Amino acid sequence: MPWFAMLPALVFAMLALWFWRRQRVLRSQLDDLRETASAQLANERRQGAEDERKRLLDDLHDDIGAKLLTLIHTLEQPGQADLVRSVVQDFRDIVSRSHQDACTLLQALGEIREETEARLEAVGSCLDWEQHPDTPDPNLDEQQTLHLFRIAREAVTNALRHGHASRVRMRVRAIGHELLFDVTDDGPGLASNAGRADGRGVIGMRHRAEALNGSVGWEPGTTGGTKVILRFPLPAAPTEPV
Repeated sequence: MPWFAMLPALVFAMLALWFWRRQRVLRSQLDDLRETASAQLANERRQGAEDERKRLLDDLHDDIGAKLLTLIHTLEQPGQADLVRSVVQDFRDIVSRSHQDACTLLQALGEIREETEARLEAVGSCLDWEQHPDTPDPNLDEQQTLHLFRIAREAVTNALRHGHASRVRMRVRAIGHELLFDVTDDGPGLASNAGRADGRGVIGMRHRAEALNGSVGWEPGTTGGTKVILRFPLPAAPTEPV
């Protein structure tokens, strides 16, 4: 058979091969488009849910938060007013943590100090703040920041509510790769507070400390009162660019 008689079959085979390869490319591109569209749709749904969640949180803060602030000014006993302030701050936490990015340890400690000073001043108490100048400044994610805030706040709440403290000391120092954060009041001490050892607030503090891969404990203060000791491993501090 002459070679040119085979030419149509050869051309047909080459065209079939080209169409087959082209079909594979088109199918792959179609799959990529489907995956992209699916991911974009899922992202839009998540964003829509996040926007709705933020709107609800803002509404809660503006409505209930305003009513709680009004309630503060109608209360005569400082302890009751401080309890309401604590609730207001919890609302602010819920809203702010949904909007804020993670912060550093020193930023978180600065906010804790500022808030605690305001709380104690409002009830006629005072804060002694001790922070080692070489305290590292690693980045904390949102959950780590929130756990640290809540543990510190609950410790102060207990010092005021159960210890009737007129003075609270907060001390911050790093030992190796671990942070030690203790809160000591000048109240009557652990013996008078034994009934709250398994209280909801204390259990919550333990759970939050565990979430930080750390621990929290209670012991008598050196000169009286109760000392709360939180310790947890610190993330690596950011390195300076060369």
